[in-house]
Amino acid sequence: MRRRGKPTQQKKPAPTKGDSQSAPAWPGRVRVYVDPSLGQPALQNAQDLVNDAGRVATANDGIFGTIGGPVSVIVFALGGATDGTGGADHMGCDYTTGAAIEVDASFGNSARVSALFEAELSECSMNGNLCGESTGEALSRWCAMAVGNNALADFATVPQWVQDGMPDFVDKTDPTDQNADSIGCGMAFLSWLISQGHSLEEIAPAMVNLGDSGTLAQLYAGLTSDAAANAWTNFQNAIQSLPNGANSITSDDPFSGLAQTTPMAQLPAPKAKVKAAAICPPRSKRLLPPTKAQGEQRRRHDK
Repeated sequence: MRRRGKPTQQKKPAPTKGDSQSAPAWPGRVRVYVDPSLGQPALQNAQDLVNDAGRVATANDGIFGTIGGPVSVIVFALGGATDGTGGADHMGCDYTTGAAIEVDASFGNSARVSALFEAELSECSMNGNLCGESTGEALSRWCAMAVGNNALADFATVPQWVQDGMPDFVDKTDPTDQNADSIGCGMAFLSWLISQGHSLEEIAPAMVNLGDSGTLAQLYAGLTSDAAANAWTNFQNAIQSLPNGANSITSDDPFSGLAQTTPMAQLPAPKAKVKAAAICPPRSKRLLPPTKAQGEQRRRHDK
């Protein structure tokens, strides 16, 4: 769906279709648009994203070890929300099919807009892999958490996974990005791996290389040289070793891996551009908080 946006810079470049005009935030990489009907608060979100887009894109490149392509971002009331809870979406997990990114406005809290942008930008860097999979969604949320300074803490899915009995999505991958249980399992597992000294910039390329059929158990095996069959047991033992065990889990980072992530300014420079990817299958690329995601699933089911 195309939406008209307002440029966020005063200098007028050549107009695009309709009455929209492009506003380059970082030469050759990011263009930011805003819905003018939302007024000054949304314009401020967009201007802040213009100022932050370079940092986000550079950090994202460092995590995946590649140089991403150009993208456009529109800030508007996604799902009618203006507090960031409308989430973000795009059409595909590469810089061809997924380069048009939509993010929810977050009046008075532009850090949430940057985090939503990174969640979708990271999926573009997955280069056609992990589309609509629980593993890819967990990875994109972890990237958003690291780059966005945990500005989307209310999107947490790990507590829901714990509440639902901690089903095993380590040995199997859920072919959806809208199940809080499978996403939560992935978020907790990545938190654990990072706490064990495996950096996000080590994890991300490994997951992309495993592709859609890859499991978190296989990721564990590749990073640790231990058998994939031991991943779930060792992960569960680590949870039970937490103070008060699973009862202590209240966030998407139960093992405090975020405190151990490499500062974004110190990430190594990427060595290669992203190669052309196969077209992503038409599955969901929507980031939503758990309650809204569940409501969206119900609406699709009822149709």
